[in-house]
Amino acid sequence: MAFASSSTPRYNSPHLLIVDDEASMREVLEIMFHAEGYSVDVAADGAQALEKLQHQAYDLILTDMRMPNIDGLELLERIRNLHTETLVIMMTAYSTTAQAVEAMKLGAYDYIVKPFNNEDIRLTIKKALEFSSLKHENKHLRSELDRRNSFERLTGKSAAMQQLYTLIEKVAPTTASVLISGESGTGKELVAKAIHRNSLRAERSFVAINCGAVPENLLENELFGHEKGAFTGADQRKEGLFDQADGGTLFLDEIAELPLQMQVKLLRALQEKEIRPIGGNKDHQVDVRIIAATNRDLKALIEAQEFRQDLFYRLNVVHLQVPPLRHRREDIPLLIEAICRVLAPQRILRISPPMMRALLDYAWPGNVRELENVLERSIILSEDDMLEFASLPASITESENRPAPTALLPEEGMDIEAYLREVETQLLSQALERSNGIKKKAARLLHLSFRSLRYRLEKLGL
Repeated sequence: MAFASSSTPRYNSPHLLIVDDEASMREVLEIMFHAEGYSVDVAADGAQALEKLQHQAYDLILTDMRMPNIDGLELLERIRNLHTETLVIMMTAYSTTAQAVEAMKLGAYDYIVKPFNNEDIRLTIKKALEFSSLKHENKHLRSELDRRNSFERLTGKSAAMQQLYTLIEKVAPTTASVLISGESGTGKELVAKAIHRNSLRAERSFVAINCGAVPENLLENELFGHEKGAFTGADQRKEGLFDQADGGTLFLDEIAELPLQMQVKLLRALQEKEIRPIGGNKDHQVDVRIIAATNRDLKALIEAQEFRQDLFYRLNVVHLQVPPLRHRREDIPLLIEAICRVLAPQRILRISPPMMRALLDYAWPGNVRELENVLERSIILSEDDMLEFASLPASITESENRPAPTALLPEEGMDIEAYLREVETQLLSQALERSNGIKKKAARLLHLSFRSLRYRLEKLGL
């Protein structure tokens, strides 16, 4: 047989493992695939192959069917038990093709019958690796799409939001309890959902309860459920939220409103990972990740003996702070755009400059939730697709209710160059939109020379 001269494997080239008890076959295949630019290891039997798999990951394993001790089928099963996505191709003689078909049912990618044509095996390996590459690329794209979708309503490019996204990505894959704090309307439940969707529990339930919205005498029943006959009217067993969230995530919103008696029972459930329904005579285990949220200062409540310190430490394994809207004003135009798309998906809405200035200057005590309500009101009152200052409520239009400046420096600081670039981009885009793309008109709106406008547009890539 004539082969191309051996070449050094390419950087990040596919890594193959050849498993065959015939030394001559191993040598031939190793030389051939090295010449193709692959990185190649060899093993004399299944035991050697498994040993190598303990220390090295492979893109593809090409193994003989009949070998002493551990044969090809057993090796295939062992590989699949390792939960690896490595492709396995079986080599078999004509007399064992039925076994090769069985191997494909067990997860082998393909089989090759000996004696084989060199070009056929090259093509088979090439197609298999292309399939694997495409599969991994699709998996990565799905993962990236899921990740983006998980943040779809957490809109913002500010430094504070970028920091929050980073923390969500770090904490999500863990099992740690998370305490989310932030003012009312900042989007704490959206943060909790983003953590769940990026976690290993994403395929299981996300169950939420507002601890301040359920009467105290019903909270235990809501959380732990009850057995049939537990009390008058309990004519059937009811599953509590802990059971509904088993394997998933339980979100306890407004945790500060939980009565002290229920705090004790919740703490026990978290410590023991067991619950007992009302009227039950034995505990049962639950696997639930807890995410809690509050808009109150829990440490102050602990000092006032209104919240248990031991429960606080159990919940506050990881703490996330959701910034108020007034601390991330640069995100307001992005939020407006996202909210308008949801509220009026069939319309292309625009915000007049006076209205935009008013929205940027307002203090937003109700945060994003208040912004959503204001925009919904404006959309209802506006007769066309241009939302005007006149459609705003008096709380925003009256100057005494707009105490905050347009730009505030967040506590954690900010990238001023990025902020100014974003503001400039938005103003230039609005000027071009209002002037229907006529640059001379846009320049006049911004009190710029035509040359200066052109320079700024080129600099920002507009």
